[in-house]
Amino acid sequence: MSRSNYIFTSESVSEGHPDKVADRISDTVVDAFLSVEPEARVACETLVTTNRVVLAGEVRAGRPGGSTAENKALTREIVKGLEPKVRQAIKDIGYEQKGFHWAKAKFACHLHPQSAHIAQGVDASDKKDEGAGDQGIMFGYACDETPALMPATLQYSHEILRRLAEVRHSGECHVLEPDAKSQVTLRYEDGRPVEVLQIVVSTQHKKRLGLHMATPKRIEGEIRPYIEALFPTGLLTKKTKWHVNPTGRFEIGGPDGDAGLTGRKIIVDTYGGAAPHGGGAFSGKDPTKVDRSAAYACRYLAKNVVAAGLARKCTIQISYAIGVAQPLSFYVDLHETGEIDPAKLELALPEMIGGATPRAIREHLGLNKPIYARTAAYGHFGRQPDNEGGFSWEKTDLADQLKGLA
Repeated sequence: MSRSNYIFTSESVSEGHPDKVADRISDTVVDAFLSVEPEARVACETLVTTNRVVLAGEVRAGRPGGSTAENKALTREIVKGLEPKVRQAIKDIGYEQKGFHWAKAKFACHLHPQSAHIAQGVDASDKKDEGAGDQGIMFGYACDETPALMPATLQYSHEILRRLAEVRHSGECHVLEPDAKSQVTLRYEDGRPVEVLQIVVSTQHKKRLGLHMATPKRIEGEIRPYIEALFPTGLLTKKTKWHVNPTGRFEIGGPDGDAGLTGRKIIVDTYGGAAPHGGGAFSGKDPTKVDRSAAYACRYLAKNVVAAGLARKCTIQISYAIGVAQPLSFYVDLHETGEIDPAKLELALPEMIGGATPRAIREHLGLNKPIYARTAAYGHFGRQPDNEGGFSWEKTDLADQLKGLA
């Protein structure tokens, strides 16, 4: 029996956190390739540190079956154009600091062609469908704690940092710098969030706030009104404890304060610890990689189950073998909140997205588009679908069909 009264915590990190800077750059590379060739293959890792950006990984710009010479030429052309795109991404985040500056950081690109042995297992041919880009397990989750059908602890953690980024970019709050982290602890009764117990915000800042030194107390006074406005009435109380820059001053941050790597914030990217994670990161990978696309599909299906009213919570697991198109397993857990037999959903849900093969997922969700840089910060889930095809996995267009299964 699952607990209904408990305390739970999730964290988030801002777009300026070193690991998120790396994620943003890696997904900028993915978008650069997909904008030229929708069938491109990308597996890009990024390292950022004091005034240095390093790219590494495997890429292929041409279509499967295309001539090797043409593929290599197109790949070289895209790679040559990456540096200004990477610098623009850093500029958009807001880094113009002595230790990390969009125009002054050294740039090194070590991307190289995709392994032919991986390609032969993944690419479609006359004899087989496109296979999964790797073995692995992926999870999706949804719950009715928030309108976005996301865990409330994570959703509020994201919203805090997104709001602080907005007022930083607009100039409304001049003291803030890009690097920041948040953490929210909620008390639950009968499975519902009823009280905010703790809020933690550590944010990089300028040395001075007006005429005064930017002390933690003054930073708290600046940001609390923005944060308090995000919570529904009654969740914040006089007992809520605030921890703003609890270690003291936070002037040196970003990649100058701590190195960043792609894929180190996978729990922040997904469900804040409220659901299992398969272990594979998303950023830097094209949508043939099931670490990314199948996790998106699982979220899509789980969200539609909850949106249809078939359960208050839904976890979905799917598994693949490299080079094999059909999933090896498909599992649904409704956490004792369901109005339907999970086994019935295990049969029906994969068929709603063409059998859940890698190609069917990409086609159903329209994933072969340059839509990934926008996913790098503030979570891949719980977002609004946009007009360019981004966050298509957040649609609830299967809910009416699912209601018919009950």
